[in-house]
Amino acid sequence: MPFTEPAYLVGTGGAIGAVARYVVATLVVRLRGPSTFPAATLVVNVLGSFLFGLVVFSGAGTDAVRFVGVGLCGAFTTYSSFSVQTIRLFEDGHRGLAVANAVGNLVISGLAVGLAWLLVG
Repeated sequence: MPFTEPAYLVGTGGAIGAVARYVVATLVVRLRGPSTFPAATLVVNVLGSFLFGLVVFSGAGTDAVRFVGVGLCGAFTTYSSFSVQTIRLFEDGHRGLAVANAVGNLVISGLAVGLAWLLVG
């Protein structure tokens, strides 16, 4: 199978995205210090949304979208961690942080996609 097969594109992008997520999350924790608020998840979700927006709105081809969008951004961003962290904050009595996390991830990630659209479109 040639490299352009979807599984290779998604798998390679996913490997890069997973390592990039680990690096970015580690840097955020080191710069910010330990916190109840899951800032690292917010940062990777916003950055991933922006990157995916750039690729899609730049008119990239199917292979690039598979590599960057499904693979790299799919492994880099994390809806599951965001969801679990939001519920945990709520259960632990940090209801304001839970709302801030939910709204922040959705609104700021949406704004990041909008910024990408403005830059490329």
